[in-house]
Amino acid sequence: MLFNSLTYAIFLPIVVALYWASPTKWRVPILLLASYIFYMSWRPVFILLILGLTIVNYFFGFYICRSEKNKKPWLFAAVATNLATLCFFKYAYFLNDTLTTMLKPLGVAPPAMPFDIILPLGISFFVFEFIHYVVDVYRGSAPIKSFLAFSLFASFFPTQIAGPIKRFQDFIPQFLSPAKFSIKEFDAGFSLILLGLFKKVLLADNLAFFVQGGFQHPELFHSLDLWLFTYAFAFQIYFDFSGYTDIARGSAMLFGYKVPINFNLPYLAKNISDFWHRWHISLSTWLRDYLFIPLGGSRGSKWNVYRNLMITMSLGGLWHGAATHFLVWGVYHGAMLALHKMFKDCRMRLQENGHGWLSAAVDSRVGTVLSTLFTFHIVCIGWVLFRADTLVIAGDIVKKLFFLDTVFSGMPAYAMALPAINYPLIYPAIFLLLPVLAVWHVVMGYVDKTNWVERSPRLVKAAWCCALMLMILVFSPDKSPKFIYFQF
Repeated sequence: MLFNSLTYAIFLPIVVALYWASPTKWRVPILLLASYIFYMSWRPVFILLILGLTIVNYFFGFYICRSEKNKKPWLFAAVATNLATLCFFKYAYFLNDTLTTMLKPLGVAPPAMPFDIILPLGISFFVFEFIHYVVDVYRGSAPIKSFLAFSLFASFFPTQIAGPIKRFQDFIPQFLSPAKFSIKEFDAGFSLILLGLFKKVLLADNLAFFVQGGFQHPELFHSLDLWLFTYAFAFQIYFDFSGYTDIARGSAMLFGYKVPINFNLPYLAKNISDFWHRWHISLSTWLRDYLFIPLGGSRGSKWNVYRNLMITMSLGGLWHGAATHFLVWGVYHGAMLALHKMFKDCRMRLQENGHGWLSAAVDSRVGTVLSTLFTFHIVCIGWVLFRADTLVIAGDIVKKLFFLDTVFSGMPAYAMALPAINYPLIYPAIFLLLPVLAVWHVVMGYVDKTNWVERSPRLVKAAWCCALMLMILVFSPDKSPKFIYFQF
């Protein structure tokens, strides 16, 4: 059941109406049942997976808490169970293919997979929530006593498929003090859902058709063509994923619950470290708290820090997908973070020695603009690795981006890639659209950060919602692709 589907447009109001019409004691069970129905709408059999992991981790939490002198074996068993489940469904084919490639020169072939493995929806997200839970119980947090509350923590349908990754310390207390219906919260949630649909259906989906031809047929294009595709994908993935998050947050607000924000104007980041504090915030903080810091974090020698960054981001890349190009994307970001750490240390040493010119230059207005543009392009190069179907294709695109073999390709080449599009109009349209998207990125960030819609008069709210609905209806494409993070 996709957020941008008619099914969800019917499902959500029904659940909201039942939720608020029911006595308080029935609201959590109703929401839990709705979450399981939502999950089963794709493949009903996978309800056994999420329910099984819920039961296992619920009891692991109590075993870890009660075993005061011997907690580590229980923690190891809990984390291993969750990771083994994730690895089986997500990485079995990848590991088998890798093993096949390694053994091929020796004339040895590993046995073929005896059955087909289908990746369950949302497994990367709810497994990380389970790991967070058992680790935090190990660190001293009290386990969740209510099985219903714990079940809903993992299966809550607005965040079930693509997050944000919740922390139980923030989410569970909302069950203990049930919210009262608030028209203000309802208005804010509805506005946020419309904003998310606007980002997804109107902006991301229209960009998707343009991006698809460029990344599927890079051999038909030249340098500036591919830069245009890269910029377009940067905005596509942002509006697609932040649109999903807005719909998730807005849906949760209709029930009186709040889930964490996931984006904070990421393309205005001044450096790559700042970018990861703004992009997919719930994942980056999870990687920091449950991988980077346990590895040693920023403690120890500078080489240990670089190693920890590389390991964290490499595994973060693999988390995004079982493919070599995702791994290389993670390695790339780990290397960029390590280089930024080196630059930061160099800048600090110069300042301590009385040479503050570098800091002054970087912190100046011109320096801030240049560093923001530089960071954006560093991120865009990474998006090529993320979006390309294979590492070979990504390498070909990156080579063309930097060797500038020709300014633009001929329009007939683009027509070969996407014959259904009126190609003489598409280039100027995208050229005009990208600056508009950049401005929209800032405006929507301002709207979200300042709660502008929530604080506006009711007439302004109504006009805002009507404008969003009108644009969605008029300008949305005939076919809407799935969310990029739909099956992760």
